Amino acid sequence: MEPETGTSSRSSSQLKRIYQCKSNKSQQLSWLNLSRNLVLAYQSIGVVYGDLSTSPLYVFKSTFIGKLQNHHNEEAIFGAFSLIFWTLTLIPLLKYVFILLSADDNGEGGTFALYSLLCRHARFSLLPNQQAADEELSAYKYGPSTQAAGSSPLKRFLEKHKRLRTALLVVVLFGACMVIGDGVLTPAISVLSSVSGLQVTEKRLTDGEVLLLACVILVGLFALQHFGTHRVAFIFAPVVIIWLLSIFCIGLYNTIYWNPKIVRAFSPYFIIKFFRETGKDGWISLGGILLSITGTEAMFADLGHFTAFSIRLAFACFIYPCLVVQYMGQAAFLSKNISSIPNSFYDSIPEAVFWPVFIIATLAAIVGSQAVITATFSIVKQCHALGCFPRVKVVHTSRHIYGQIYIPEINWILMILTLAITIGFRDTTLIGNAYGLACMTVMFITTCLMTLVIVFVWQKSVLLATSYLLFFGFIEIVYLTAAFIKVPQGGWVPLVLSCIFMVIMYVWHYGTCKKYNFDLHNKVSLKWLLGLGPSLGIVRVPGIGLIYSELATGVPAIFSHFVTNLPAFHNVLVFVCVKSVPVPYVSPEERFLIGRVCPRPYRMYRCIVRYGYKDIQRDDGDFENLLVQSIAEFIQMEAEEPQFSTSENSSIDGRMAVISTRTIQSISSLMITEHSSSNLFVNEQEGFGVSNSFQGSKSLSVQSLRSTFDDENPQVRRRQVRFQLPQNPGMDPSVREELVDLIQAKEAGVAYIMGHSYVKARRSSSFLKKLVIDIGYSFLRKNCRGPAVALNIPHISLIEVGMIYYV
Repeated sequence: MEPETGTSSRSSSQLKRIYQCKSNKSQQLSWLNLSRNLVLAYQSIGVVYGDLSTSPLYVFKSTFIGKLQNHHNEEAIFGAFSLIFWTLTLIPLLKYVFILLSADDNGEGGTFALYSLLCRHARFSLLPNQQAADEELSAYKYGPSTQAAGSSPLKRFLEKHKRLRTALLVVVLFGACMVIGDGVLTPAISVLSSVSGLQVTEKRLTDGEVLLLACVILVGLFALQHFGTHRVAFIFAPVVIIWLLSIFCIGLYNTIYWNPKIVRAFSPYFIIKFFRETGKDGWISLGGILLSITGTEAMFADLGHFTAFSIRLAFACFIYPCLVVQYMGQAAFLSKNISSIPNSFYDSIPEAVFWPVFIIATLAAIVGSQAVITATFSIVKQCHALGCFPRVKVVHTSRHIYGQIYIPEINWILMILTLAITIGFRDTTLIGNAYGLACMTVMFITTCLMTLVIVFVWQKSVLLATSYLLFFGFIEIVYLTAAFIKVPQGGWVPLVLSCIFMVIMYVWHYGTCKKYNFDLHNKVSLKWLLGLGPSLGIVRVPGIGLIYSELATGVPAIFSHFVTNLPAFHNVLVFVCVKSVPVPYVSPEERFLIGRVCPRPYRMYRCIVRYGYKDIQRDDGDFENLLVQSIAEFIQMEAEEPQFSTSENSSIDGRMAVISTRTIQSISSLMITEHSSSNLFVNEQEGFGVSNSFQGSKSLSVQSLRSTFDDENPQVRRRQVRFQLPQNPGMDPSVREELVDLIQAKEAGVAYIMGHSYVKARRSSSFLKKLVIDIGYSFLRKNCRGPAVALNIPHISLIEVGMIYYV
């Protein structure tokens, strides 16, 4: 019995040690996760909360100047603070922190993330050239399974009616236009509010001089955008933290020194008293109260750069208490100093710390403006991914921080509009009326989209979704109606800006869809191609021809148009389609879809390159090499896997395979050939190989042109490589022949063929359609970036084919 007892005690002690080891590991992981979230929470303070934290500069002034001029008394100020407190509690804290941050799309937030979720779970997408293969993306499957919601009558009703899906897209784009409006209004109101504090101490400063200083700061802010935020982002968080700690201490001081009774205004009873005393004037003043939550949408929109927990932690434990105490202290000060309402914030600062607070307020305003401008660039890029915005130049400002972009055209348009509004209004109250309307519109659109997400994505009951909509929708509609009352006093600005951008988006989307439908209905018949034989009835010259088209299947009309005018084409033809899918990011392993257009002897392939709405198309100069590697991998995969094999006499267009561009493991093992400085070749056999020696065109003049182009454009210098096929007796002869043809074509050179299209309305079209297509869409196409520039196609290798589209 003793040995058994000893064995039992040893086994129990071993189990105890194992348990302790696991417990220690779990504790280490939890501490690691907590420390990571603490770092992210620290960083989010500078990026996410810059706009929200500067609201105390102008909230009380915007609230009490106007209809409440006859209600400047302690009760009204207590009621206004109570409204601010409960608005901060219900909208940012309850709605965004506890509910909305859970509705992420692969970690991304914002209105486009909600729309993307709906497109995948309820098929609301209006994007062209979508395929069943897109649904196999790992990011596409994010969230609950769609099977449970498959029988929903509401879902079937919305999917059946295209007009409802179009209306949903219009609502999303209208919200995007309002965010662009925020990019105009936020710098204007933030910088002008912070600079106006100079007039508190420097009485001699005129309004014109303050306005000039604000304009100088704004011009400097926009002029420095091309450097990117990453160069100064490290100071964002300290600036906002110092700012929040400063206003927290000032608020606490004012509460204790001026009127500690303000704490009673936490009770919602003071809201009732406020409206009982002010009536309709109090309702109109809500347009000023809502400025206390402007910038809240950034918590959700910037979710992709942080984690939901870190943003919740930063807001609940730091941002929310600091703002509440500041508003409380400012209200306590105003309750005893009614005459200070026009400069409520700066008058409430103790004189000893005025200048340090003024400097940090100006810096915080700049930080808040910077975050909104960056968000505007991102929104424009996402609209373009949906096919709803003209092509613009996207500059990547950081090699290390993904998503940091700069769009020159949008930047200068924002600067001109911001300066026009600042100079035109010269008053933060009028700008605040416009700003509040834009922000609250975005919040209400988010509430509507979230209601649909609760039903279709989270698969909760319609009753729960309706309760969410009624509760938060009612609050936001009350604020919206108050904001709309102020349309004549500046509120018209975001509406006009949104209408202008909506017209641009509609015209571009309409023209793009019409052009795509023309291509779709005028595809070249595959039977005709097959009837011509492998030579296609034309001269096949050495090289690879990349034919760009928006079609994911079929042969575009541009191909027949080209060979009709020039009866010669390359030995290897690849139809390339670069398209967007309704996910935020597509991993490099899933980006390429490779397939055949015709049987093997034709040497015609299709490559579909997929990007998410937040993906950035980087010009790394390696696309040609990746494409050749992917096609070679597909040839081997097709030969060895039965599901890809097919009869030589039948077309297999539409049958595609996902080829990884990051971890290509060659079955045929093309040989790496590196050309060293001593002109010796070092051969390895490790996947698809490349060589730094150029074996392209034999023409010295063409090589000279390429060299000159590379010297003049070092930022787009492309890797010039050479592939080799090792000896492998076991390889199928037809596969070897096809791979040899592919390698020889690559060595002969790659040409990019694109359509230089002119889109015109048919003669029988209505006047409105002719106006949209012949004037609007034509103007946008002529004044936006060309498709070759947007796709990073080298100009030296580009062939454009003129073609007229009658739509």
